[in-house]
Amino acid sequence: MRVLFLDCISGISGDMTVGALCDLGVKPSAFEWELSKLDIGDFHMHFERQQRQAIEGVKFGIHEGATHRHEQNAPCTCGGHEHHHEEHEGHEDKHEHHHDAHDHSHHHGHEHTHEADHVHGRSHAQIRALIEASELSPFVKTHALSIFHRVAVAEGKIHGQPPEEVAFHEVGALDSIADIICACVGIEQLGIDEVRVSPLFDGRGWVKCAHGQFPVPCPATLEILSGIPLGQIDEPFEFITPTGAAIAAEFASSFGVMPTLRVEKIGYGIGSRILPNRPNVLRAVLGEVDAPSASPYLTDTVVRVATNLDDLSPEIAGAVLNRLMDAGALDAALLPIQMKKNRPGVQLSVLCEEAALGKIADLLFAETTAFGIRMDRVERWKLDRRFETVSTPFGEITVKLGLRGDVVVQTAPEFESCRAASEQTGQPLRAVYEAAKHASQFKQD
Repeated sequence: MRVLFLDCISGISGDMTVGALCDLGVKPSAFEWELSKLDIGDFHMHFERQQRQAIEGVKFGIHEGATHRHEQNAPCTCGGHEHHHEEHEGHEDKHEHHHDAHDHSHHHGHEHTHEADHVHGRSHAQIRALIEASELSPFVKTHALSIFHRVAVAEGKIHGQPPEEVAFHEVGALDSIADIICACVGIEQLGIDEVRVSPLFDGRGWVKCAHGQFPVPCPATLEILSGIPLGQIDEPFEFITPTGAAIAAEFASSFGVMPTLRVEKIGYGIGSRILPNRPNVLRAVLGEVDAPSASPYLTDTVVRVATNLDDLSPEIAGAVLNRLMDAGALDAALLPIQMKKNRPGVQLSVLCEEAALGKIADLLFAETTAFGIRMDRVERWKLDRRFETVSTPFGEITVKLGLRGDVVVQTAPEFESCRAASEQTGQPLRAVYEAAKHASQFKQD
């Protein structure tokens, strides 16, 4: 399985994502050709090799018009707001082109800058119409529309508007449109099966926007990343832009450490700002992950809850097990253990579904002497189960069959069915159980 891992060591923005995808091998001409399918007028793209703290990668930028223009200290715009940044010295460019702060669709020094006379956003409806009328691939159309919708929902919630009525400012400008479209194009071009993203963090402080001063993380970024783990570090910069947040939220199948993979290629997307404590790059790792082999067993994930007890009476312990099963536990057991000060004790262990966890925890604290419980999630492999009846000299008995695929690998007579037959016939329970076990062997054959 071909996996793209986005390592957000300095956050994530749209232009850094496009730069990283270019560094992984997507040709600039491919980006330009696909973007030209939108009716957005003339534009000029540039992909430059630059360095940040000795790490080399691709710096992506775009401007309106057929030729490239150089303007310093231009206002950066994004996500419906306009942010201004001072020019930062010390750029390690290998080319003549210099740009201040990376834009971000809420600039913090990510993504590109816009010239002041080109900050003319488009509405969500206009952008949707542009994409739907284009000849972009179904993959690019679907994901680009979804990304813009994520931003519109976030902006609409912040400003008290329905998503369809949101008027984008920066996200509706050329560079943010290019970021989103080109990110989708690059992921499709590389033939990626799955995107995974590192844990996300943002900085602190404030950004100056058209609507006033906004705290970092900016409101749009927080809304877009709702439900996704997000941390904050003590650095006075914005690390995650709304465009970058929306791209990550759209494509990421998970957020966490880099998976075990066979690395094929590594690319770096360069941000404009020179950060004092870290290289301002987005690292993209492309590689192969072994697809999990199809298991012949049923699988699921359950919660294992445990607590160690040395002062619970056996009578109460036995009653608690019954209460736990009635509360939805899948299994509950008492295990003898040796506790501190050489005290004999028991470990009360419970398996339950996630939905029953709260009820199980409440019962353990209320019915036992526990001051704390431990929890972890465990994967289960289990046989498929089917109930059938078998004929015995003592009547029909219900048996449980355990199947791996279509093969019966376990059989177990149901206790209550055996007991009912024993009471009805007056025969020993053990004799009924053994007869049912013998008859069930034919089911297994």
